[in-house]
Amino acid sequence: MKKALTHTKATVRLRKSEYANEWYLFVESYPVFEKGSSTPKRVREYLNRVITTPIWDKSRSARTTDSGKTLKPKRDSNGVILCKSELDQENCIYADSIRKLRQKEYDNASLYTETEAEQAELQNKMQSNFFEFYDRANMQLHARSSYAIIINWNRVRELVKLFVGSEDLTFSQIDLQFVERFRSFLLTAPCGGNKSGTVSQNTASTYFSVFKAALKQAFVEGYFVSDISAKAKGIQEQECRREHLSTEELNILASTPCDKPIVKRAALFSALTGLRHCDIQKLTWSEVQNNGDKYVPNFTQKKTKGVEYMPISSIAYQLCGERGEDNQLVFENLPDPSWISKPLQRWIKAANINRRITFHCFRHTFATLQLVNGTDIYTVSKMLGHTNVKTTQIYAKVIDEKKQKAADAIKIDLDDIM
Repeated sequence: MKKALTHTKATVRLRKSEYANEWYLFVESYPVFEKGSSTPKRVREYLNRVITTPIWDKSRSARTTDSGKTLKPKRDSNGVILCKSELDQENCIYADSIRKLRQKEYDNASLYTETEAEQAELQNKMQSNFFEFYDRANMQLHARSSYAIIINWNRVRELVKLFVGSEDLTFSQIDLQFVERFRSFLLTAPCGGNKSGTVSQNTASTYFSVFKAALKQAFVEGYFVSDISAKAKGIQEQECRREHLSTEELNILASTPCDKPIVKRAALFSALTGLRHCDIQKLTWSEVQNNGDKYVPNFTQKKTKGVEYMPISSIAYQLCGERGEDNQLVFENLPDPSWISKPLQRWIKAANINRRITFHCFRHTFATLQLVNGTDIYTVSKMLGHTNVKTTQIYAKVIDEKKQKAADAIKIDLDDIM
C-alpha cells in the first residue's frame, strides 16, 4: 500500500505591526498533523525579524479589511519576498532559509518513519560543514561577549583550518582521534598576527577549551551521537609568575620623570585601581562620579562586559588630572597597547628597575598589594572585576611565597644548644 503524503507547505508571510509601519516575518506551515490527531493545524513560527520596505504586488490583492484592500508582497522567482532596503532583503533571505529547513523537515516526515527521519537527519548533519556551524555558533553564543572571547574563537577557527589544510571539514571526519591530534597540534601551533614562535601552553589550553566548547554545542544540536568533548582530556595550564611592583618601587616610579606623562599617570592609576589598560583608555569623565569626598568610577568592563561600581582613592582621582567635559576621555591620548611598551620601558629603566614590567603588571601590583595589606580575596576579586574567585587565587600564591620568605628570614644557629 502506498504511504499517504501530507503535502504540508511552508510559506514566508508578513504580519503588519499595530504600532509602527513595519511587518513581522513568520513562516506559516499548513496542513500540519500532530501525532494522534487527524485535524490539520496551521503552524506559525515568528522569526524575530522585522522589515519596513516590502515591495507590494499591485496586481494581487490579499484581502479586504476595514481600511480597504491589502496587497500581497512581490516575490522573486524563488518565492523570496522583495524589499527596497538591503537589510530588509537579507532578513527575507534569512526567513526563506528557515522556510526551506521547515519544508525539508515536513517532507522528510512524510517519507520516513520517525526513526528513519532521525537517522536521515543525523546523516545529513554529519555531512554538513563544520566551519559553517562554527561561525554560526560563534555569532549566536557570543553576540554580547567580550572582544577577547571573540578573538579567541576566531583564532581557533584559523588553527583548525591550518590543521586540516582547507575549509572543507565535515562532522563525519571529526572523531576522538581527530580531536586528540588537534590537541597535539595546538601544543606547537604558531602564534597569530605578527608574532613569531609557538603559542604558550596556557594559550594552547585556552584554544583547546574553545574547540571543546564548539564540539559540545555541536553535540547539543545533534551533530554527534556522543559527546566527544567530554571524552577529550584538556591541556593542563602552567602556573605563570605574575610580575608585580613593591610599594617602594611604585614610589620610586612616582618620583621618576617619564617622557610620556600620560603613560606614567595611567600606569600609576592602574596600580591604585586594578583597572586594565583597555578600561582606562576608554574611561570618560561621565563615568567618574564624585560623591563628596568619595570617587566612584561607574563603567562597563571591555573584557568581561561586567558593570563596575568601585570606589577609588583620592590619590587615584588626582592622577586623572583636571576634570573635563562628560564625554571627554580622562586619559586622553593614552597610546594603544602596541605603542605603549617603549615609553613604559624607558620610564622603568630610568627608575633603575631591572625587570620586565608591562602595563598589565600594574594591575598585578594592585591585586598583590591589596592582599599583602590584608584585604580579603573575595573583595579583591570583586575590585578586579573577576567573574570567578579562582582567577584571583593565583595572587594568593604569591602572598604565600612572601610569607615563606619572611618565615625563613630569621635564622638562629642551633649548633651550640642541640
